[in-house]
Amino acid sequence: MQDPNEDTEWNDALRSFGIIPPKEQPKDEVEEMVLRIQEEAKVKPYERMNLAELKEAEDEFDEEDENAIELYRCQRVAEWQAVQKKSRFGELAELQGDEYVKQVTYAGEDVWVILHLYRPGIPMCIFLNHHLGHLAKKYPETKFMKAIANICIPNYPDKYLPTIFVYFEGQMKARFIGLECGVPDMKLEELERKLAKTGAIKTDLEEKHKKKTVDMKASTIKECSIRHSNESDHEDEA
Repeated sequence: MQDPNEDTEWNDALRSFGIIPPKEQPKDEVEEMVLRIQEEAKVKPYERMNLAELKEAEDEFDEEDENAIELYRCQRVAEWQAVQKKSRFGELAELQGDEYVKQVTYAGEDVWVILHLYRPGIPMCIFLNHHLGHLAKKYPETKFMKAIANICIPNYPDKYLPTIFVYFEGQMKARFIGLECGVPDMKLEELERKLAKTGAIKTDLEEKHKKKTVDMKASTIKECSIRHSNESDHEDEA
């Protein structure tokens, strides 16, 4: 088939009758860059500003931009609040006995609290504090706390330690007592899954596990296929 962009008298004749489209013009890379810069320049200046810059320059905008600026300001505030909410915690904090109501019951709207009651010297408590410290950094939007049991709750029996309470907006959603918390050789991922099932943290471990399983199955099928192909080749040679 003849190239419609080829320079021939026949193609010129076809173009003149509108049978084939006009010849494509080669793209000018420099011109494209200039056009792109011009398009970017059409973006309103306030769309590149943070909240402080918006406040400082608010008197310089035209009246017609006021509604758009206010809408954009609200969007920036919402983004800032989302970031602050996500990173408001990030550590396994120590809870004092008289702070229980304030820090747990009245932790705030849409706040999950994971509280570990422990006693110094109990190996499983030490082990859990270590794991919870890692998870607190991984999930800074969740409030991770620890408290010496008999200081936080007077006369709390050691036989119930370790204990993990999970709260959401002041309501207890789950509890793990003693061996329910796990075993001494428990992996971090196991504790992560346990807490994720309560809703206190959002983890992607299950998705990663499913993907790993699918990849392993695909690899096994591929190996079997190669092995079968090799066996068939040997039989043909024989």
